[in-house]
Amino acid sequence: MTAGPLLTVRGVNRRFGSGPTAVHALRDVEFDVEAGTMVALVGRSGSGKTTLLNVIGGLDRPDAGTVHVDGTEVTALDEDGLSRLRREKVAYVFQTFGLIPVLSAAENVGAPLRLARVAPEERERRVELLLDLVGLADHAQQRPGELSGGQQQRVAIARALAASPRLLIADEPTGQLDAETGLAVMALLRGVVESEGVTVLVSTHDPVMIALADRTIHISDGRLDEQKDDA
Repeated sequence: MTAGPLLTVRGVNRRFGSGPTAVHALRDVEFDVEAGTMVALVGRSGSGKTTLLNVIGGLDRPDAGTVHVDGTEVTALDEDGLSRLRREKVAYVFQTFGLIPVLSAAENVGAPLRLARVAPEERERRVELLLDLVGLADHAQQRPGELSGGQQQRVAIARALAASPRLLIADEPTGQLDAETGLAVMALLRGVVESEGVTVLVSTHDPVMIALADRTIHISDGRLDEQKDDA
């Protein structure tokens, strides 16, 4: 683990549109996230959660401010640098799973390693380890359409962990799951922090799931609500 914060966000602003109809999605957002912790980002729909996660992961650029992940200034990277960041340091889990339908669970998990040209033996070993971690060792050869929603999200988490990222960003990862399955997925993310040493930033609005986080950050109308932050 790195000493001090793994993630540092300073003075981040993001506006969409211009003039009187402009939407201020993020307003002077600042916070740190310590390495090896799980932080819940909480706010109503439209509060700026997804925009903030996209800026942190380099999927969107802020109008002002800086983001550092594991010593890299995300906001200063060009497209090649951002691609490298997402290959090596930052991974995403979305509520829509995003698995490749024609590939098996094992092939989906191994896809990032294949792109990184990891040797086949090492790739197979890592895939086997990750499927075991998410409780799907017996489903390695099944395709996404043969798995439940909860199982598909577990495969998505295993795939996100394939390249050993420093930061895992999860945007409403339980949004399409029932409460019990969603809680199991959140518990899995909690376990990932412990077993893989990954820092997890997850957006959610479920109070039961929030309880699993080390810290909660509240966002409203693009601003962090410092009164509510539970550090």
